[in-house]
Amino acid sequence: MMHRLGFYVLVVMALLQTSSLAAPAKPQPISEKPQADAIHAVGSSTLYPFITAAAEQFGRDKVFKTPIVESTGTGSGFKLFCAGVDKNSPDIINASRPVKDSEKALCASNGVTEVMELKIGFDGIVLGQSKTAQDFILSKQDLQRALAAKVVLNGKLVDNPYQTWSDVRPDLPVRPITVYGPPTTSGTRDAFVEMVMEGGCEKTALPKILTPEAIKAACETMREDGRYVEAGENDNLIIQRLEVNPEALGLFGFSFLEQNADRIKPISIDGQQPTLDTISSGKYSVSRSLFVYVKKSHFPLVAGLKDFSAFLVSDDAVGELGVMVEKGLIPLPPVQQNLERQKVEMLQALTFTAPAPASTPAGSAVPTKP
Repeated sequence: MMHRLGFYVLVVMALLQTSSLAAPAKPQPISEKPQADAIHAVGSSTLYPFITAAAEQFGRDKVFKTPIVESTGTGSGFKLFCAGVDKNSPDIINASRPVKDSEKALCASNGVTEVMELKIGFDGIVLGQSKTAQDFILSKQDLQRALAAKVVLNGKLVDNPYQTWSDVRPDLPVRPITVYGPPTTSGTRDAFVEMVMEGGCEKTALPKILTPEAIKAACETMREDGRYVEAGENDNLIIQRLEVNPEALGLFGFSFLEQNADRIKPISIDGQQPTLDTISSGKYSVSRSLFVYVKKSHFPLVAGLKDFSAFLVSDDAVGELGVMVEKGLIPLPPVQQNLERQKVEMLQALTFTAPAPASTPAGSAVPTKP
């Protein structure tokens, strides 16, 4: 009996030794600690089709899971991104504008202090209309006067009374002012306010007694009486509304104009039509850069995050024949593209810091315990 038991022990040991001689593991990609979780990106509806196309291409290699991309709007995306550095928070925020100081402070207060900023291309903010509508040209000043909550009349700041485009300027069409656009959480909305509402504001016409804060509010606050209609973060809904209401205008990114060129056409702004050339050259005055922000602290935690970051600025994504360019992204010049790639290679990140606590006013005493 003991001899038989000893024989079985020897057989088991031999099997264990054989199983340990497995095939050598394949070399790991750039990421050092692969995990089961997929990369999670949130943010701009404008960037959503670009980043989704890149994520699908990245996932085809089957080395890592296909990244999950959500369209939340830039503002809402930053709130999610800045919530913390645990695996339950997004790894990437796609932004149609640069990060704000308030968002940097929010990130820093929750431990998100090192963030890689990658510029991936250009986009133009477009005002489009139905193919059947009458063509006309608007200036930034026309748009600001049409969409501002308050305007100057007879030297006074009053609620905006303009109901038609011809009220704004007599040679414009007698068409109701109706503009479908994104909500306040949208980076497209933020960029439009900065470039058009602020850029087209006649500050010299505002009453001299206004404070700088009141002037800013008068220039940038958009009307809420039904002339500007928030249509959500889904730009496709705006396209559908323009087909139903041919007299209305829609506000969205240039890529949606290209994708729906058989259904809508653009309005010229300050004498320029939005095209690839006018946007990339800056001739079209409502142009902007598009960004991706990545948590550096998540690189060792999330499988493939550094690889995906590198892919987003690679020729396969943003080169002349890249998957995002094919979707309508306007690429950066080659020199700028190389600089963005170096950021990933060198792990170059921005440092976000929380604002310093308010100091005690001079002359006031700090209470102490008795």
